[in-house]
Amino acid sequence: MDKKKVVVTGLGCITPLGNDVDTFWKGIREGRCGINTITRFDTSRLNVKVAGEVKDFNVGDYIDPKEAKRLALFAQYAVAAAKQAWVDAGYAELPAATEECPNPWQTVGKEPAKGVDPARVGCILGVGIGGKEVDAPTYKTLFEKGPRRIGPMTIPMLIANEGPGNVSIYLKAKGPVLTVSTACSASTDAIGVALDMIRNGRADVVIAGGAESTIEEYCVGGFQAMHALSTTEDPLKACRPFDKERNGFIMSEGAAILVLESEEHAKARGAKIYGEVAGYGAGGDAHHVCAPDPEASGIILAEKMAIADAGIKPEDVQYINAHGTSTGLNDPMETKAAKAVFGEHAYKLKMSSTKSMTGHLLGATGALEALVCLKAINDNFYPPTINYNTPDPECDLDMVPNKGVEAPLDIAMTNTLGFGGHNSSLILRRA
Repeated sequence: MDKKKVVVTGLGCITPLGNDVDTFWKGIREGRCGINTITRFDTSRLNVKVAGEVKDFNVGDYIDPKEAKRLALFAQYAVAAAKQAWVDAGYAELPAATEECPNPWQTVGKEPAKGVDPARVGCILGVGIGGKEVDAPTYKTLFEKGPRRIGPMTIPMLIANEGPGNVSIYLKAKGPVLTVSTACSASTDAIGVALDMIRNGRADVVIAGGAESTIEEYCVGGFQAMHALSTTEDPLKACRPFDKERNGFIMSEGAAILVLESEEHAKARGAKIYGEVAGYGAGGDAHHVCAPDPEASGIILAEKMAIADAGIKPEDVQYINAHGTSTGLNDPMETKAAKAVFGEHAYKLKMSSTKSMTGHLLGATGALEALVCLKAINDNFYPPTINYNTPDPECDLDMVPNKGVEAPLDIAMTNTLGFGGHNSSLILRRA
């Protein structure tokens, strides 16, 4: 039986490079770095000093400030990005700002979506950790004042499913509402689940993506204890994927949302189409809880599965948006995987890591990098790996060093890998 084609009709994002798609993509095209010195908390007790913080985000633009106090930051980002994507897909209108309506984004979701049954709209988000900024003050309250003084919204703010839960509430999506929590592969897997859901006829439209916000002392300290994070203090040089001098990844935060629907449904309503989600694959390392399999078995399986699911040949892939974390273990392993999957074609395609500009959004990274691939296809532009100065012989493919390339692009792959041995891959192509 022929599979339904699934396309992307709406995009939204909150990122360290900008709080809307146009601003974010301009930053990617210019090769700008969104990583800065940490301002969220005092880093004097840590060796890690930089992160990819979201800047100039005003939740009151999207949600009534009183309501926003009941949402953890990752859920605030998710709702904001989802509203952007919902408007971009044409399911809601954004009125002009007036004295009576100074924050028109707050109106999005007040009325039911146009041209779709709410019961046929799903919401699936990948979240790796959830509202961890709730933990520290809650434990302080517990230890100093006792459990009776813990706030009633502690659990609803903390748990990962409140990301998609709040998106479904604010956009009146009454179909399946699911959370995928596969560490740094979470939002790639969320898009994969959404793809299968639409193909199988369980939904006409799925709001899919991811959200994360864990830049606080507890999580940064935990990753530092694993020696996973870069200790370079210059934020413009800290993230160096595939560079021989790389020394760890950069924690970031934000959200990226894609509106997926069947091609038939999109065309029937005259929607613009960014591209097709053509294939999805996932594989497990079954190797180690936090180190990737040096033989790359899981990501090789995921890439091959995604290619087969898309019904294409390996040599059809022109670009890989790599997981590319800037760690000693990931980058050569991912290069090895590309050679195993693509053979000689690995030296002809281009593979870059946009984490060099955004940092690592953990559970949200896969959705953001799928968004990058769609914008890259629409612009015929190969995004760069910035901060690439010292080639590593183990990472000897075309990493699009430092400056993006203008050239035809029809088919892209994006990969994510997560603690626990999760490996996921998507194929995006021109519609």
